[in-house]
Amino acid sequence: MSAIADVARIAGVSKSTASRALSGRGYVSDATRERVVQAATDIGYVVSSNAASLVTGQTRNVGVVIPYVNRWFFAEVLDGIESTLIGAGYDLTLYRLSSDAEQRRRIFDYFLVRKRVDAVIAVGIELTAHEVDQLRSLGKPIVGLGGAIDGIPTLNIDDVEAARLATTHLISLGHRRIMHLGGDQEEQMDFRVHAQRLAGFRLALADSALERFGSFRAVPFSIPGGYTMALQVLADPRLRPTAIVAGCDEIAIGVIIAARQLGIQVPSQLSIVGIDGHDLSPMFGLTTLEQFPARQGAMAANVVLDRLSGHAEEPIDNRITMPVAFAVRTSTTAPPADDSAGDAVAV
Repeated sequence: MSAIADVARIAGVSKSTASRALSGRGYVSDATRERVVQAATDIGYVVSSNAASLVTGQTRNVGVVIPYVNRWFFAEVLDGIESTLIGAGYDLTLYRLSSDAEQRRRIFDYFLVRKRVDAVIAVGIELTAHEVDQLRSLGKPIVGLGGAIDGIPTLNIDDVEAARLATTHLISLGHRRIMHLGGDQEEQMDFRVHAQRLAGFRLALADSALERFGSFRAVPFSIPGGYTMALQVLADPRLRPTAIVAGCDEIAIGVIIAARQLGIQVPSQLSIVGIDGHDLSPMFGLTTLEQFPARQGAMAANVVLDRLSGHAEEPIDNRITMPVAFAVRTSTTAPPADDSAGDAVAV
């Protein structure tokens, strides 16, 4: 097997110079670096990441803690993180965090603290003060994505404002009987995303003095969740709204499928707006508030890389609100001309 000594001999330099040239640590002239790299290429020498980490103190490996890998939003975030890290020559170690308290303790007390990762990105995980202190005490850069976490830089969208904007769009079209299909308030995700989006929905109604005309139903954040609830709500004319604000695009797509099955035309008889910017949204003509999760993941990775490179300090409580964009498509329009406000339904 080729060794660093072979590379040094062929390039005509010392082993320490060859090591500096291949690791990028320490000064080596451009001409010498090119000669060393060519020698390594000629004999098929590959730098050992373990050996390099002993010298530099870095593993070029970032730990990512995430609650789901099979949900669209989290998969998109992960894709953005991975693409950015790989492009910078870093590996990624993924830790899926369940609701099991013992598993969470093992991940933070052992895997992230004792194993060799240079930094940590927490996606959709509301870290405790103890967990933050553990990681910060080792000098590991930490970035959170999904909501504000005391003591570390975080990135997120404003979920209250997102739902408010989506609801306001329907109100501006003339809708009054508007229903929110959102997450179960008793089964909150970290950062209380379900509650924040419901709060934004209610805020928009209150701003237009329409509180008594709005309604809410709790559904799973999935296409089947939206489909199942929509079959119940839309089949009964007494419950049927003229517009629906979905807590996510997957719920909205489920509603569109159910409406088609029931013969309800979208948008002439029912307007639907989502939140997320799912890849399937254009296919269904869904009006939605796009939040670009892959870009969020890439941004989180870049923040970590900046700190690892020493190009940026790690400010306490640096909170970045990520941009969103409203995409108006064919799932929303004015309510039917013969529609009246109907009976009030408490939100």
